[in-house]
Amino acid sequence: MQRGSLARGEDEDRRGSAVPYSHPDQPSSTPIFIFPPKLDFYADDQGSHKQVLTLYNPFSHVLRFKVLCTAPLRYTVVEAEGLVKPNSCIDIVTRHRDIRARNYGTTDKFRIEVWEEGASRGRGGRKDVPATLHGTKPQAAERLPQVSLPWHPPSHVYSLRHGFPRTPSPWLFGLYMLAGLVSMVILILPLHGDSRSLIHENLQVSVVQKLVAAYVLGLLTMVFLQG
Repeated sequence: MQRGSLARGEDEDRRGSAVPYSHPDQPSSTPIFIFPPKLDFYADDQGSHKQVLTLYNPFSHVLRFKVLCTAPLRYTVVEAEGLVKPNSCIDIVTRHRDIRARNYGTTDKFRIEVWEEGASRGRGGRKDVPATLHGTKPQAAERLPQVSLPWHPPSHVYSLRHGFPRTPSPWLFGLYMLAGLVSMVILILPLHGDSRSLIHENLQVSVVQKLVAAYVLGLLTMVFLQG
């Protein structure tokens, strides 16, 4: 989506008009896509005194919008009305102007009215966004220190990084040797369908078997080199 133009500076601000809501609550004929769904201002966090509402237009036609407010003297609204191009969005900047203790916990409402350009305003949609002033910003919950317990692998699990035990048991060493010999024999045997081979076809192997044998032989080579 392309972002619509956003006015800069307080001298370009246009305040939202006060609502007594003049329209009864009715289902919106035009869906309204706006984020966030609510605004939270914090007296002790100056950065939160300015909040941004983003209005999206996913449709193929131009939308006209207007922002109303139940307490216009408490807020400054940038781009309180205007147009949103097709498949784009626009930022509506709101600033709380009355950060006083008596307003803590007070919830006002912004009403965003949207209708198709050229159509009747009454046939559009509308959505209310609550705005609340809080005294203090809640602190993020302190994270408990994560204690990682040491992990000891089972005795039969070996890592190629550290190698196998330098002195493997006799039966394990014999198993390695047997696997290596079998792998070498498979690599020596001819492939299936080799007409020039004098070896019986039951002793001929496939390409896949040769690849597996080569892989096993490579692993055994790494084991002995790291050991």
